[in-house]
Amino acid sequence: MDSALATVALPLALAVVMLGLGLSLTVDDFVRVTRRPRAAVVALVLQVVVLPVICLGLVLAAGLDPLLAVGMVLLAASPGGTTANLFSHLFRGDVALNVSLTAVNSLLAVVTLPLVTNLAVAVFDPPGAGAVGLQFGKSVQVFAIVLVPVAVGMLVRRARPAFADRMDRPVRIASAVVLALVIAGTIVAERENVVGYLQQVGVVVLVFCLTSLLLGFGVPRLLGVGHRQAIACAFEIGVHNSTLAIAIAITVLGSVQLAVPAAVYGVVMFPVAALVGYAITRSSRSRYGTSVAS
Repeated sequence: MDSALATVALPLALAVVMLGLGLSLTVDDFVRVTRRPRAAVVALVLQVVVLPVICLGLVLAAGLDPLLAVGMVLLAASPGGTTANLFSHLFRGDVALNVSLTAVNSLLAVVTLPLVTNLAVAVFDPPGAGAVGLQFGKSVQVFAIVLVPVAVGMLVRRARPAFADRMDRPVRIASAVVLALVIAGTIVAERENVVGYLQQVGVVVLVFCLTSLLLGFGVPRLLGVGHRQAIACAFEIGVHNSTLAIAIAITVLGSVQLAVPAAVYGVVMFPVAALVGYAITRSSRSRYGTSVAS
């Protein structure tokens, strides 16, 4: 990818997304997790532990190119984001739980992203693995990319809550536009290989997206989590922050090929998440009537 895009435009674009996330968060969002411990614990275990393992199994079974395989695992380790909150709102999930989980996930990602990515590098041993792995210095970059804009957004919200509320909708729109531009830029940068990448990773991305959403809803329900909380878990677990994965792949790890699975996922997740949300809502209405409690 063009150096100006990789070193300037993409970090700035991600900063907009993460700043917008911070504008919607307060300290109470972290505290709120303790009030719904079962839903929060189940969702976090699925997100941090189960999904990377499932993704690892999928890419091994598919025999992906090593760099694409590491890119898939990097995507799996990325937390949810503002898009997950939007889907949860549309399909009557517990958005407050989404916001809380996003806050905690963003903190955990500072540790889990480097760990999971390095594990994937060790398993797949892609060419130039020494440059791909997230060493300490690159882990610090992940810390800065994830937490600094979020912290700034939270500080702005604390100092100027009315301003933060006014900016919520414009920043959400800007985040959606940024996501589209980032995905388009990544695909354009690899335009000569796009068809091949889609053939290699398209089915894996689709299966992973469906699995994430269905596990995110089904497992919490089986463990006694309320319906609205399970919807929140489904989207928090199933709608990953592909912008973050792309940014880390390109700006921190220096590989556009690593970003391809996240770019493909960014296109696939919107219709798949919408269809799953519709299916869950329709199933619930047929089972419980027009309204669903808890």
